Amino acid sequence: MTEHIQVTRDGAVQTIRFNRAEKKNAITDAMYHALAEALEAGEADDSISVHVLLGQPGVFTAGNDVLDFMQFAAGADLGKSGVARYLRLQPDIGKPFLAGVDGLAVGIGTTLLFHCDMVFATPGAQFSTPFVNLGLVAENASSLLAPRIMGGVRAFELLALAERFDAERACQAGIINAVVAPEELEAKVLDTAQRLAEKPQQALRQTKALLKGDSAEIHAASRRESEIFAERLQSEEARNAFMAFMAR
Repeated sequence: MTEHIQVTRDGAVQTIRFNRAEKKNAITDAMYHALAEALEAGEADDSISVHVLLGQPGVFTAGNDVLDFMQFAAGADLGKSGVARYLRLQPDIGKPFLAGVDGLAVGIGTTLLFHCDMVFATPGAQFSTPFVNLGLVAENASSLLAPRIMGGVRAFELLALAERFDAERACQAGIINAVVAPEELEAKVLDTAQRLAEKPQQALRQTKALLKGDSAEIHAASRRESEIFAERLQSEEARNAFMAFMAR
């Protein structure tokens, strides 16, 4: 476990928090492993009913830590990484998974929300997926889930044109449930989580499974994206884009 992922519990609700505000909660390999461990433990614990994911005031996450990803661009094994572990886990989370977003939600900070059951955000939330700008493709089964959630043209706008969505646009697109004031965000998410925790749990999880559909399809899309992503990391296009990013 790393201090950059904090895990707390209130009754049947487990809260996982990005805790690297000085780096805009950029997610390192160790953080992905810690995030996966917390979710795996929560799934195995019958006394936990709901997972909640939060960032810090003013920033959810700036996405993948670029220095970590430079190692994979240099040839490190992406398949054994923390991000690969987390991507494999998400489609199989059977308990309700909620998130609260304030500030930046970049890259996987947006795509992980496609796997959440409910998401709330503040007016200052900003959602962006600049994968193409870095010579990459979106991951996390986004090619399947984004069009399913928001329709093909909006998904293309977010994932290919890489336009930034503000909270109002994200709500219109169906990425989030509602926009709430910053001072009310965590209370709103945690109150909703507690309300879910009070419901008949088997019926709740079966309802989630029915709504999610075939997880094998989600896994297949995620694997295909990961294969292309790994190829793209080794491309000259991606290397040039990363070098330009680091030179800023």
